[in-house]
Amino acid sequence: MEKSMNELIEKLHEEGCSCVVNNQELRTYTHRGVEDLFRLLTQEPTFLAGADVADRVVGKAVAAMLIKGGVKNVYADLISLSALTLLRDAGVETNYDQLVTYIKNTKLTDWCPVEAMCYDEQTVDEILPIVQSFIEDKEKFFKS
Repeated sequence: MEKSMNELIEKLHEEGCSCVVNNQELRTYTHRGVEDLFRLLTQEPTFLAGADVADRVVGKAVAAMLIKGGVKNVYADLISLSALTLLRDAGVETNYDQLVTYIKNTKLTDWCPVEAMCYDEQTVDEILPIVQSFIEDKEKFFKS
């Protein structure tokens, strides 16, 4: 059953999700950061094609993954200006609650590390290898 974007936003907030994706199947995600979306993009690359996405925080890395996945509509509670520009330049309909200059880290003391790494990059193809490297480095750190 097709869900409206308002229903996705409601689910995002009521269930405390980090991200809700609807593409003929509704999926919810709960991890902070870019990992859930990165895994979805790399393990099920066609699932995002034409999808509607409601997300709590959309920085430039998330925007690049959503564009690469081919999403149709995006809602963000919080979005960085560089993410909004990237999405709109790619023709993705994007709505948001709050626009910020950049995404902060979880302690709100500095830049989100992934946002900082991707900030100067201009294209999806420049951003995605940075995200992949970040995920791989994080996995190596936690395995050791």
